[in-house]
Amino acid sequence: MDKIAQDVGDIQSRLLDHRPVINAEIRYFVREFEEKRGHRESRLLENLNKMVLETNEQMLPTSLEAIAQQLSDVTKRLEAANHMVERVQQRELEAQQSTQLQANMEHLKDEWAEFLKEQQRLKEEVDEEHAKAVGQLSTQYCEMKKDLTKFPPL
Repeated sequence: MDKIAQDVGDIQSRLLDHRPVINAEIRYFVREFEEKRGHRESRLLENLNKMVLETNEQMLPTSLEAIAQQLSDVTKRLEAANHMVERVQQRELEAQQSTQLQANMEHLKDEWAEFLKEQQRLKEEVDEEHAKAVGQLSTQYCEMKKDLTKFPPL
């Protein structure tokens, strides 16, 4: 009976316990996968290396030439922009100086107008004094003439 129980146990473990078979299959699968994957990765790395070398040999010089050309174009544009900015600044400075010059001219015109008013006022004073002096002298000469007429002629 022991033998039968052991045989039944063996049959049961073989039929129901698949762990040893599954473990063996998993080891086989992992080994195959790693081998194939390892070759595939080395091929990918070799292809990438070839692409990098080709890029360095072919694309790099053309890229450097294109970059140099674009840099030259950008430099020319920057120089043109700087020149335009300098011209705008110069015009602004000239406009500012022109505005200041106009303000100075207006100030000088105002001063000139004040000067002319002052000269006109002084002229009127002098004319008034002259008129008074002429009036006084006329009066004085008239009186002297009267006084002379009082004396007999010689």
